[in-house]
Amino acid sequence: MLKGLNWDSNVYLFRSGKEALIIDTGTGENAERYFSLWLGEGYLDGLKKVVIFNTHEHFDHVGGNLAMKELFERLGVEVLFASHRKTAEVLERADGRIILDYAYGKRFPGHNVDIKLDDGDYLRVGRRKLLLLHTPGHTAGSSCLYLDGEVKLIFTGDTIFNGTVGRTDLPTGNREELRNSIEKLAELDVDFGLPGHGWLIKDWRGNIKAVRRFL
Repeated sequence: MLKGLNWDSNVYLFRSGKEALIIDTGTGENAERYFSLWLGEGYLDGLKKVVIFNTHEHFDHVGGNLAMKELFERLGVEVLFASHRKTAEVLERADGRIILDYAYGKRFPGHNVDIKLDDGDYLRVGRRKLLLLHTPGHTAGSSCLYLDGEVKLIFTGDTIFNGTVGRTDLPTGNREELRNSIEKLAELDVDFGLPGHGWLIKDWRGNIKAVRRFL
């Protein structure tokens, strides 16, 4: 986990064998810094393929997509983009009203999304597979990735944070949908929640109970 700098979302690198998954890329302002940290720590040694997954379609999570792709391709690494289908539609048409790039004084150029996922699909990375859970509410395309293993992890984007939930007053946000999404997540067995901003969630069930008051 790289805790987001400035206006960036948190940026996560998950590796299995010669493949890696990046969850969200921030605004792009710090893409080279994140990449250099990973490179310097040896996390990218021998890497052959990277999937960049976006938890939803806001600029502070997707603005670094193309910069990150370019950095990895310089190493000769294959790069694919993945997201829920509804997020992919927004990114491909570069819908600034939803992406909110203007709020950062930027213009998101748009790009193709190679892997379009639906609720219940699996995203495979090396020997591991992560379950996509569609969790609308913060945006129409908001989704989480759940890894059911010895340590059970969930990457939650801006659906749920440590102590609160994502806002619903932006384009395609919906309070009732978010309430339903939180109840969907409450059914999971989770050791650690890894949110789009802030610190990790260590007490999953306690956190679910605490954030219900915002809904």
